[in-house]
Amino acid sequence: MVSFSWPNNGNGVPDDRPSNDHPRAVVEADLNPLEAEQILQGLAGVFSRQHSPATARRVVCPPERPDQAWSEDTQLPNLEARYRALVEQIPAVVFMAYLDRGIGEAYVSPQIEAALGFSQEEWLEDPVRWYSHIHPDDKQRWSREAAEMLLTGNPLRSAYRVVSRDGRVIWFHCEAKMIRKEDGEPWFIHGVGFDITDLKRTEEALQEERNVVSAILHTVGALVVVLDPKGSIIRFNRACEQTSGYSFAEVGGRKIWDLFMVPEEVDRFKSVFQQLCLDQLPSDYEGYLVKRDGARRLIAWSSTVLAGNDGTPTCIIATGIDITEHKRLEKTILEISAREQRRIGQDLHDGLGQHLTGIAFMSKVQEQKLMEKGVPEAGDAAKIVNLVNEAINKTRELARGLLPVVSDAQGLMSALQQWAGEVEDLFAVSCRFQCLTPVLIHDDTVATHLYHVAREAVNNAIKHGHARQIVIRLAADENQGALTIQDDGCGIGSIVPGNKGMGLHLMSYRARMVGGSFEVQRAPIGGTVVTCLFPVLPPVADESIK
Repeated sequence: MVSFSWPNNGNGVPDDRPSNDHPRAVVEADLNPLEAEQILQGLAGVFSRQHSPATARRVVCPPERPDQAWSEDTQLPNLEARYRALVEQIPAVVFMAYLDRGIGEAYVSPQIEAALGFSQEEWLEDPVRWYSHIHPDDKQRWSREAAEMLLTGNPLRSAYRVVSRDGRVIWFHCEAKMIRKEDGEPWFIHGVGFDITDLKRTEEALQEERNVVSAILHTVGALVVVLDPKGSIIRFNRACEQTSGYSFAEVGGRKIWDLFMVPEEVDRFKSVFQQLCLDQLPSDYEGYLVKRDGARRLIAWSSTVLAGNDGTPTCIIATGIDITEHKRLEKTILEISAREQRRIGQDLHDGLGQHLTGIAFMSKVQEQKLMEKGVPEAGDAAKIVNLVNEAINKTRELARGLLPVVSDAQGLMSALQQWAGEVEDLFAVSCRFQCLTPVLIHDDTVATHLYHVAREAVNNAIKHGHARQIVIRLAADENQGALTIQDDGCGIGSIVPGNKGMGLHLMSYRARMVGGSFEVQRAPIGGTVVTCLFPVLPPVADESIK
């Protein structure tokens, strides 16, 4: 129940001035829709009282100066005419309803007819027409808001739908305020309504589009993360939640590198992220994502930047694919391939090579016997010996190509030392191998990959960089090793993302296969520096030895 009262000021005049001693309204219980509607119906009853024709269509205008109080005496014909002309030029519906007089004192601007199809006279003849044409789904809310304005005196700001004469649904944004007299008594309600139908339709279309985009984000299997320019997470799809074990509520607003990055990759990721924001070009990145339970998943990320009208980044969209299993299978296949290559190389060296060596020895003996007998076939035997020796050399070359690094912890150092010497002999350039302290590689597959990285880098330095001096360096500490190839050539050109040469792709690929990283950059004094960082693993115990 709501009691709507204005306390008496001692002179028999209701007083509704805001003060601690004179409250404007007494709310005995929470306002419900029925009670709000009753208040509005009661207000409409005030408008239905009869008044003399002399007061019909009389509009009281605002004061001429902002510091002048509202008063019934504040009426200047020229000011009133100017005010009415101004109101009727505004592309909105302006209305005024008196609380102490009848419908004859109400006013609505002519724009009401263009908006809803009802003339000014039709609206003024029926004080509840407006309420009856409010959309059924908005009627209770409007009742509450209007009653709250009457009870508290606070301005009403709301958007709701109104049904026009021809059945169209029009959205209005309404701004209304209750004006009081000098003694504080409620006088009239003054407001303006703007047709925002087009805006609402646009909002609905945008919301529908957002719903479609959200549905797509949550149904695709790829991980989708949206970051702000500072790296904070602002969107996080369902695939991310399932992969990481975190909900969006837990990660929203937090930096991505504080949650999912392994410590050793944070600096590299920040560098890539900063470069992405500056260049605003698509970028690819592979890194580990740390799940809630501590497990790691290898993710291949593809990122792009959305820029604002001024060109500055507004957000970064990163899509990721979990390639953990793919990389594991790929590594297994490569290990099998490397193992088979080693086996074939070993067979060529120890099997076919030894067999051809025996044939060459027997052919040489036969040649000597024929020469002792002085038969002319001795020359043919000598040719056979030469052909067999050539076959032996080719077999050794094939075996060495398939087995460049011997199965020994020092095999990589030996292979690089031998390769540096061959480069000097073949290409007449200075090629040195430097290894200040022994670097023991106990995994033959890792050693083979590193050897091929060095070999490819040297070939590029000679073929593309026209280098005259090349230095191959190998160093390591307890946890990490570094293979560096530096030359004095013309230096590597600008590398366009996604357009690297096959050699660079292969070197980068081999570096990833050994769990390392690969980088190519210009040397400070000219030339190119190729660096491959790789983890140093302890030897694996042989389970067959007990």
